[in-house]
Amino acid sequence: MSLENAILVGIFDGFTWIRCEGKGSFVTSPVMKECAESRIAEGERCLVIDLEACTGMDSTFMGQLASFSARLSKLGASGGVQVAGAGERNRTSLEDLGLDCLLEIDPPAALWRGHADEVRAHLEPYQLGHPIGNQDRAKHVLESHKILSAANAENARKFAGVVGILEKEVAEGERKAE
Repeated sequence: MSLENAILVGIFDGFTWIRCEGKGSFVTSPVMKECAESRIAEGERCLVIDLEACTGMDSTFMGQLASFSARLSKLGASGGVQVAGAGERNRTSLEDLGLDCLLEIDPPAALWRGHADEVRAHLEPYQLGHPIGNQDRAKHVLESHKILSAANAENARKFAGVVGILEKEVAEGERKAE
């Protein structure tokens, strides 16, 4: 990942802050996923996804945001997934996929309200613990699109073709690996 596209993280009292700098994409989302899942496994129940410096998001990235929300919801988390600094473009992208029902976008009563600049000053780059190969990336993209498809009927229709192609690609990759 380049300096223009980075995932930064900070752990604070009551939440973990994950910042996407540059494009939120199938390249950056595995990094964000590993970071978020490790924090959830350690007991975190509120993830703040900072999109202030995010220049746009693809469907894989947004599918991962939905997956964090689903996972925390199953755990009965009170904090869930909050989005900070969405901006008009990213907010529209999230709303177009109906994810504003799963994510709290710029919640007015959030713990971090009024402290975002201070929080951002204490973030560190997050690096994947392992390289991601083509097959793992294909599985990641497939998982994200299945999550988006499960969010609502319109997404299921919208991503049906993509999911079908990715399922074939993943199956073919697994056959070749045998």
